Amino acid sequence: MHRDNYSTLFDKRVCTELLPPEKTNDFFEALFGDAAEGSYDIELAYDQADESRMRFNILLHERPGHCLACNLTQGLPQVFSRHPVIDIAGIVEQVSARLGDSVRITGWQLGSTEQRSSSIHLIPLTLTIA
Repeated sequence: MHRDNYSTLFDKRVCTELLPPEKTNDFFEALFGDAAEGSYDIELAYDQADESRMRFNILLHERPGHCLACNLTQGLPQVFSRHPVIDIAGIVEQVSARLGDSVRITGWQLGSTEQRSSSIHLIPLTLTIA
């Protein structure tokens, strides 16, 4: 598969299948015992690819009436990387299945939280591909 086609292969609909919206409430239910305690909604979005990497973003959207402060999101890459509800390894497996035999994923990494605005933060998910 040509790398230019990834944006079509991983459009908004597919990214929503890979990380469904209900995972946000499941995550906060597991973390706090109450989904209403969560201060953001989680969304997966395809970003870009080159010959050796593919990047998705895990977007954190501030919920109405809550504060998406940096101190709440800075430690999330470590939490998300191993939390069974978010299941980054499972997302990577699903991406691999969608790529088929044309591309092999050889590793993945969550980067540091980036603040896009006061109400949107993101965590880059970089897949190493061959």
